[in-house]
Amino acid sequence: MTDSASLDQASQPLQLRNFYLARQPVLDRNQALFGYELLFRNTPANAAEIDSDMAATADVLAHAAQLGLPRAIGDATAFLNVDTEVLMSDIFSFLPRERTVLELVGSVEASEQVLWRLAELSGHGFRFAAEAGAHGSRFGRLLPLLDFVKVDLRTMPVVTMLGLLPRLRGTGKRLIAEKVESQTEYKTCLDLGFDYFQGFYFARPSVIAGRKLSPSQLAVVDLMTLVTSDADNREVERAVKRDVTLSLNLLRIVNTPAAGLRQRIDSIGQALIVLGRRQLQRWLQIMLYAEPGTRGHANTPLLMLASTRARLMELLAQRLRPAQPRVADVAFTVGIMSLMDTLFCVPMADLVEQIPVSEEVTNALLRRTGFFGELLRLAESIEQMEDGAGAMLPTLHQLADSGDDLVELEMAAFEWGDKVVRYAL
Repeated sequence: MTDSASLDQASQPLQLRNFYLARQPVLDRNQALFGYELLFRNTPANAAEIDSDMAATADVLAHAAQLGLPRAIGDATAFLNVDTEVLMSDIFSFLPRERTVLELVGSVEASEQVLWRLAELSGHGFRFAAEAGAHGSRFGRLLPLLDFVKVDLRTMPVVTMLGLLPRLRGTGKRLIAEKVESQTEYKTCLDLGFDYFQGFYFARPSVIAGRKLSPSQLAVVDLMTLVTSDADNREVERAVKRDVTLSLNLLRIVNTPAAGLRQRIDSIGQALIVLGRRQLQRWLQIMLYAEPGTRGHANTPLLMLASTRARLMELLAQRLRPAQPRVADVAFTVGIMSLMDTLFCVPMADLVEQIPVSEEVTNALLRRTGFFGELLRLAESIEQMEDGAGAMLPTLHQLADSGDDLVELEMAAFEWGDKVVRYAL
């Protein structure tokens, strides 16, 4: 399956700064993370050279060994879009085939050559997915070779879906509901028998009237207030020790590999000295997502999204304003707080009143304005796979024009978020 040409191509230097990576989670029926659909897109500086996202994906896949694709998915499964040209090429050699699903885009023909190629790649351990409504009459010929069938909630009429799903379930294929954007849609798809759910419904705020923070969450918020004030370390330490659960959770979370400490922290006093106020505030923010009352499968995707978003925004801020270290700290705070309305089922306007934040953080969270609001919009656009993000967001232009490598920053954020989730829950 590997030839010398593909090996030579993969060994050549890859200018990854020409791309960014969109990553959308796929969850199972228990709301545990199953996989990600990955799509490489062109930055503004590269748009004239590569005129399609499919071409960008193919170019990066050809250099997958350099990219280190497992960094983007952790232990999850990768869904990668391929067209006929990519399918017939030999660029899959460096992919983790046991965790790779090749998703056939709508232009893929059901020719004898393509069917033979699917069977060949299947023999090498690859699996395949396709959208039910994207291939027309060709879908029936492709179906026997598919492992997953996607149904796009935005394009398939409900009547068609209700007629199609029983037939698909009879084939034994695993069904993925695509573009699930609300809890109502998720529950409907769950009742219809879908196996997996793709979309950001789990990150959509569902406000519950009168909902307040739990006692344990309030304890963390109170401690965050104390940490950001002028209180001395002894006062902060006493406040932590008053809540045994808070003390244990803080020690557990600061000893994760994501904290990057070379020594084990065995006491609250030591944590305060070694971490410092800035890092302590960061881990308290993460603790809000990992509190005992919400720990488990259902909360993992939200913690992953929040920690990855926060880390990416921090890295972007460091790259864009290297002489201002405080800016990176604020960017992380904006990122981690941007999903707390979903976590707590409380309006963001109420949260910024309960959690002490600056005016620039408030403006970013409520109105997506200012430097931090722009970083947040960029992070959200990348997550959502929105078309035209490069044309819409000056930050992306700024990164591309300076030659910075957005994919590498994303990879670092993905790895960091994976460590947080792996050890914090």
